[in-house]
Amino acid sequence: MICLAVGALVATLATNQFTLAWTHSIEKVRWEEDWRTTAEGLEITEARIRGTGAGMEIPPDAILKNGVWHYVPSMVPVRNLRLAHSEFTSEYEICIGYPGQLKCHRLSNKLRGFDNNVVIEIRPCEP
Repeated sequence: MICLAVGALVATLATNQFTLAWTHSIEKVRWEEDWRTTAEGLEITEARIRGTGAGMEIPPDAILKNGVWHYVPSMVPVRNLRLAHSEFTSEYEICIGYPGQLKCHRLSNKLRGFDNNVVIEIRPCEP
């Protein structure tokens, strides 16, 4: 299970994998990352980006499929993801389901009752 948290406010999602999506604040290009829970924490399994621009360099091993760059980021699992929620940028979305059937929701729809300019944490839920 995945937990979303802002301070003491916590929401639980019944899944062990999700896609985190957002739109780049300057370039207005969608970015997606696929994550799953492991014994070590959260592990990224693939990322996709629909263009390049400021801070959006395409890795040399990325493959272009139907106008979208696909690649596997090289990083160790992390205990949690900390995401800035700001009124000045578009919201992060969390998507659950299978490729081609993902249902995406803004994080604020899954975790209601917080103000702007906070940090939202995504982490595996404690057993």
